[in-house]
Amino acid sequence: MRAVLFDFSGTLFRIESTEAWLRAVLDDAGIVLPEPELVQAAKGLEVAGAQPGGVFPERLPQGLVELWRVRDESAEAHRAAYTGLSRQVPLPRADLHDALYARHMTPAAWAPYPDAVEVLRGLSERGLGIGVVSNIGWDPRPVFEAHGLDRFVDAYVLSYEHGIQKPDPRLFATACAALDVEPRDALMVGDSAEADGGAVALGCRFHLVRHLPVLERPDALRPVLDLVG
Repeated sequence: MRAVLFDFSGTLFRIESTEAWLRAVLDDAGIVLPEPELVQAAKGLEVAGAQPGGVFPERLPQGLVELWRVRDESAEAHRAAYTGLSRQVPLPRADLHDALYARHMTPAAWAPYPDAVEVLRGLSERGLGIGVVSNIGWDPRPVFEAHGLDRFVDAYVLSYEHGIQKPDPRLFATACAALDVEPRDALMVGDSAEADGGAVALGCRFHLVRHLPVLERPDALRPVLDLVG
């Protein structure tokens, strides 16, 4: 192996809980909800799939089905899809739906998995190229910078910047080209067998990790160091 490609959400980083997400936005707005109401609203947002990086919707409103399918192909589609889902849940003020979307793009909303720094550093010290290949509608580079991981990343290939999303092989091909490696010499690491596993069609190897809360997944990335030899 000469390079390792990583997914972002659920692989290197995990978004805060839906309750923490809502609580932070309400605190910033100076709004106090009774605890049972806050918990109920957070649960509603989770069921709706309104938090980017969180769980997928249990049911898509008919008007959002097509938008959801292409949500990661542009910043506009991403925002419209997720704020559309958020608006399925009543909140104290209408502007809170946009505030929730803005919150999820902040470094404070994300935490790296415990072994992420160790693994990225180990790969970098061995001279391997490191890329981030993400289905996303916004720029996560500030998240990497704030948590000190940006120094290990050689290339970011983000779906919204290219108008295509995983598992389209073209996204992985773009990453390999940016790192100047052949696909057969690259390993893709991600939490989705469908999306991230699409790299296999190009000739990359693939390693699956589980999308779990940070404290429940302390060392799932460490096997990558053995896989690259």
